[in-house]
Amino acid sequence: MAFLSTDQRELYLPLMEGLLEDPPWQRFLGNLLQRTGARRAALALAQPGSPEPTLTVRADAARAALDPPLDLARLAALGLFPGTAMRTGRVYTLGEMLDFDVPARLGAQRSALGAMRINHARAVRVGSAGTGEAWLLLTREREDLGAADSALLAALAPHLAAALAVRAALGKAGMRAAMAESTLALLGTGEIALTASGHVLAADPVAESLLIFSAEPGPARRLQLLPETARALETACTALAGTATPEARRLVRLGEDPRRDLLLRPAGQDAGHSAAAIGLIRSPSGRVARSAPEVIASTHGLSAREAALACGLMQGETIVEAGTRLGLTQETARNYSKRIYAKTSTTGQADLVRLLMGGLAPFC
Repeated sequence: MAFLSTDQRELYLPLMEGLLEDPPWQRFLGNLLQRTGARRAALALAQPGSPEPTLTVRADAARAALDPPLDLARLAALGLFPGTAMRTGRVYTLGEMLDFDVPARLGAQRSALGAMRINHARAVRVGSAGTGEAWLLLTREREDLGAADSALLAALAPHLAAALAVRAALGKAGMRAAMAESTLALLGTGEIALTASGHVLAADPVAESLLIFSAEPGPARRLQLLPETARALETACTALAGTATPEARRLVRLGEDPRRDLLLRPAGQDAGHSAAAIGLIRSPSGRVARSAPEVIASTHGLSAREAALACGLMQGETIVEAGTRLGLTQETARNYSKRIYAKTSTTGQADLVRLLMGGLAPFC
């Protein structure tokens, strides 16, 4: 089919821009309604690896404002739309989805379609199990959709499939970032991305809470620092931007308190960002969750009391301090510690702390 100059602007570009919409592709569907004159449009989306749609995006023409709800779950149960039996990339008419071989089922299908004022439709299935799938549906009540509408859906199908692949990749990247961010947060650790000039491109929630940012307009902020500290930060970022050694590190003292130190490492060469350095800062909270003793007990075969004492030692308490907090006498606490060392095959408190800090307890 011949593509109009408006298709690029109103259909193909909104497919990519729609990745950032919530819900996705709302403007694309609205433009598709205007392009085809359809009464309603629906896009059912299935996550990668899922055989069933988990999200439906809809657009209705003004004249369909009072129509009954479009119940896709009911249509799917009747073998209509969205359907796993539909071949990927093939545009279906409504007649091709009706079951003429089973009169009772055909009657139920027509009853459901009539209740939703659907007499004509075009549908296409795109994507794959690995990148997620989508079913795109156009409906009308009176006049049928034409060959040009079918050709348009066929032409849109590979572009929608590509957008689904990008959406899946963004979802995986977002999940990896969220997992890394939450793990660092458990350790009271925050990160910021800095340009070679020391501007902040991004900061995670922990870094936002630990650092003070200037109120400069624009997306790139600066840390609120004394002039000499700001110069030291910029010098370190500039040096890391030009290094080819990923193990390079620079420490910048943000204040007199050593707990406010910022450890910088190279951000790596990536055309997708302009960061020169990643800065890491840690909170001195020393918080250990109530579940830490349970994890220590399960990992090392300790009793509840032994694990609670070991957890205290891991946090820097002496045997006497930890025992007193737990209501133990000094002699009992020392006996517990000996049993802990034996069960964990450690030679003393320092060795025990090393073992526990290298395990999962700090992440509780």
